[in-house]
Amino acid sequence: MNITILDDYFDTLRGLPCFRKLDGHTVTVWNDHVQEVDALAERLRDTEVLVLIRERTQIRAPLIARLPKLKLISQRSVFPHIDIDACTARGVIVSSNQHAGSPSYAAAELTWGLVIAAMRQIPQQMQALQTGRWQIGVGRSLRGRTLGIYGYGRIGAEVARYGAAFGMKVLVWAREASRQRAREDGWDVAPDKHTFFEACDVISLHMRLVKDTRGIVTAQDLSKMKPTALLVNTSRAGLIVPGALEHALQAGRPGMAAVDVYDEEPLRDVQHPLLRLPNVVCTPHIGYVTEDEYEIQFSDIFDQIVSYAAGYPIHVVNPDVLA
Repeated sequence: MNITILDDYFDTLRGLPCFRKLDGHTVTVWNDHVQEVDALAERLRDTEVLVLIRERTQIRAPLIARLPKLKLISQRSVFPHIDIDACTARGVIVSSNQHAGSPSYAAAELTWGLVIAAMRQIPQQMQALQTGRWQIGVGRSLRGRTLGIYGYGRIGAEVARYGAAFGMKVLVWAREASRQRAREDGWDVAPDKHTFFEACDVISLHMRLVKDTRGIVTAQDLSKMKPTALLVNTSRAGLIVPGALEHALQAGRPGMAAVDVYDEEPLRDVQHPLLRLPNVVCTPHIGYVTEDEYEIQFSDIFDQIVSYAAGYPIHVVNPDVLA
């Protein structure tokens, strides 16, 4: 089969052990990012299987209509970037393992790295040192403070454990089923959302972006945070009402933010408000970007391709296409 992989920025996948699962197939790997429909249609004109790296490229109806040879899109995790109905109408299978049972240690570790970096002003202190200045401010310790986990899934649970290891009090807010799991794991649960945002010194968001969670963090929520508090988002930008975080930071509640995700990615605008604020630490959506995490993810993705080639597609999110 002709297999195309998009957006492998650093040509990482060829070096992974799991890449051998594609032996015997013709594989084309693109290392840049292209979103224009005409350019993608030309690149993918002979593609039978398309491999996506998370949500880096939008796959919508106008593009799908121009790919008559495409039979399978294989990826991992959620798929808001794929027009599932258009795929079904064109007979394209979409396979995506939701990996609910496998912790994402890479994302949890990046989250904790951002917590420490923001609380201790590490990027700002380093930048000052590079310009000949010495100690530009006083950071804050974590021990004894309250860590808020908003959304208690596989990543949030891991971040909670990191917080406890640093001597923090962990407080959880989530939907009822997740709150119950948090109680069973021994964590305190906030009585309501209002109290959660008021009480926490650090709040970290850990939810999937779906219809019910889009904009779940409002300007009013942020205004309840302490002026010394930190908001961390390594999940999805759409969890926060557009523009609300920037305005809240300028108003002083919360006092800091650490962000790995953006409404538009890749983020190329150096004038983006979050990049210009001195109380924000920003990274370019690298929560899952480690060799170890890639091996886990793409082992799944390539297994989906192998199963499809053998005649029994797995992890199909549009089962109507099989009919």
